[in-house]
Amino acid sequence: MGEHPKRRKDKYNPYTIYEKEGRFYISFKDGQGQRNSFEIEKELYAAFNEFELEDLSYLNVWDRHIEQSEVWESTLNERAVEVPESVEETVFRNIQNEKVHNAIEQLPEVQKRRVKMYFFEGMTFEEIAVKENCKHPAVVKSVKAALKKLKGILLE
Repeated sequence: MGEHPKRRKDKYNPYTIYEKEGRFYISFKDGQGQRNSFEIEKELYAAFNEFELEDLSYLNVWDRHIEQSEVWESTLNERAVEVPESVEETVFRNIQNEKVHNAIEQLPEVQKRRVKMYFFEGMTFEEIAVKENCKHPAVVKSVKAALKKLKGILLE
């Protein structure tokens, strides 16, 4: 369709310009969807070409800078890998966490300390055994017993 480079266009740009056999044309679809082409002067072609280049420049700036820096809640939510939790989910999670912490406080001191080290401090059973100067199986048995008690407390 002529010697005009294929360019990315803004979605609001309804026309296409092109050159064919040394003549300049503008083409667009009318309200009925019919494609119309008109021959235009070289100066008008140059003006439309300049407009397209400015649009392309703006689209490139948008892609490189503006679009990536939008920090509106709606765009952040669309881009989020993890969907943010609702207020109800946050409240429910906080209530559950509070119940768990209250249940842990009801455990005997040794079990409470070992559960906290294992689950909240990320220590292994071996590390807890070394820290408390006891055997590995004793720590495992203690934590398992604590979990059983916690289950009973939380299901009450």
